[in-house]
Amino acid sequence: MTPTEAGAGREYGEHTRAVHTPHPPTPEQTPLGLPVYRTAAFAFSTTQEYAEVLSGRQPGYAYSREGNPTSDAFAAAVAALEAYGVDGPVAGEPFASGMAATTSVLMALCRAGSHVIAPREVYGGTYSALKTLLGRFGVVAEFVDMRDVSAVRAALRPETMVVWAETLANPTMSVTDIAALAALTHEAGAALVVDSTFATPVVYRPLAHGADLVVHSATKYIGGHSDVMGGVVVGRPELVRQVHEVRAELGGSLSPDDAFLLHRGIATLPLRMARHCESALVVAGALSNHPLVETVRYPGLPAHPDHMLAATMFDPGRYGGVVTIVVGGGRDGAAAVCDAARLAAVASSLGGTHSKLSPVAVTTHRQLDDKALALAGIDPGTIRISVGLEDPPDLLADLDQALARG
Repeated sequence: MTPTEAGAGREYGEHTRAVHTPHPPTPEQTPLGLPVYRTAAFAFSTTQEYAEVLSGRQPGYAYSREGNPTSDAFAAAVAALEAYGVDGPVAGEPFASGMAATTSVLMALCRAGSHVIAPREVYGGTYSALKTLLGRFGVVAEFVDMRDVSAVRAALRPETMVVWAETLANPTMSVTDIAALAALTHEAGAALVVDSTFATPVVYRPLAHGADLVVHSATKYIGGHSDVMGGVVVGRPELVRQVHEVRAELGGSLSPDDAFLLHRGIATLPLRMARHCESALVVAGALSNHPLVETVRYPGLPAHPDHMLAATMFDPGRYGGVVTIVVGGGRDGAAAVCDAARLAAVASSLGGTHSKLSPVAVTTHRQLDDKALALAGIDPGTIRISVGLEDPPDLLADLDQALARG
């Protein structure tokens, strides 16, 4: 009899009895809420079992940096959404943030001398990871127009290991033909990794069209309430295992409490994304006729150069919840409009219940100099609007007065 069994341990001292309390019973019924395994370590019956689990020869958990049931349940849920239409198994790997997921994927697939092709307008954090972090270790990044398949083909080299794409580009909202890119990438023997944060599996599922791995900053739409951070990578199990090994070594592990919140967000993801997309289309349409807005970029508008591609690729009526506009006055003009808003918040991140404004050149893409911004097609006066769940007329009234005051 052990001191953890009810009624046992009376012969032990008070401190021992306080530490070794009875374990709760394992319920026979299935809980509707995801259980939270808030523990750093797991105990074993024998040292042999400990060794077998650590080596991977036996399934189980040893240390939450390497794996946790709650965090794994979240990753498995996202994998199940992304697996729709995929012929074969799909695995998931949880992370503490979207950037932890991004850097771990790149480190898992690249070596010194590897070549990576990425979009010209790639998210600033990814740009910095490629140019600054991985560049120190001999990884060479090349930034091209992902909408031009011939440009990607011309950039491919024998040492190309990764083609990195964004389903909906941040912040230009250009659309990448994932299926065409996958065929080209695989022909060259490289891996296609798609950051699908802006689309989510509600709008588009890259794995079903040939992508090898999909990355999400779960902080955004998957969490959906701006109160939790996390990331996730899904894809072919053999590639996800490589990513897992890097995550376990670097320590970018998702906490079980954050995993619980992210998992809870999945249940309402289709409802929220439908609302985000519907409202974004209304906002984009109205701003396209505004005299103080120079350009509106939203693939749901027929005038968008990628509208027909988006209409073919994406689930019907869903073009994402982000609208990008360009105003006059460059960085100062964009900042003035954002500062004048009252309902929409000037805030980092996106995909939450609240609408958010971001003057791109000094925030999300601050890592790009003026030349890189120009090559990416990002005007200094660009504002990214993450359309929240407010009523569109209220949001439009706020944007109208902000544009007038800015």
